Amino acid sequence: MTVRTPARALLEDLADEFLRDYPRGARLIAVASPSATRSAVFADALADSLRDRGITVSVTAQDDRDEARLRAEIAVPFRAAQADAVQMVPGTTSLLAERTRGLWHFSVWLIEGDEVPHTAATALVDVTDPEAPTRRLADYCAVPPSFLT
Repeated sequence: MTVRTPARALLEDLADEFLRDYPRGARLIAVASPSATRSAVFADALADSLRDRGITVSVTAQDDRDEARLRAEIAVPFRAAQADAVQMVPGTTSLLAERTRGLWHFSVWLIEGDEVPHTAATALVDVTDPEAPTRRLADYCAVPPSFLT
């Protein structure tokens, strides 16, 4: 029997939410934060949670791709394949920039400590304690006051 730790519970909840809203088709998920390493670790764990549900998942790092390259090298070919699968793209803040945020069906923004949340993300996750990550509300109530001035 697998122990349902707080981290596992959060990943399962995110996977369930995503699959409820996007049950089939070629689906794209962005996992972003100020740290590419942090995003990659979380994306791998979320991909495993989706795989546990029988979903085919590929993970391709953003690397140095800008909006045009993300679209040309990842989004368009993946959608053209029309597979019933998920393409996960971990990376940094530019994944949720104004011109790129529309590429994704679902997006996760990871914050740590006092980092400012990216309110355009589908889900905000505080990973200050990696063993017990918590979901934050995606509204201005979760934004520090210094961000609003």
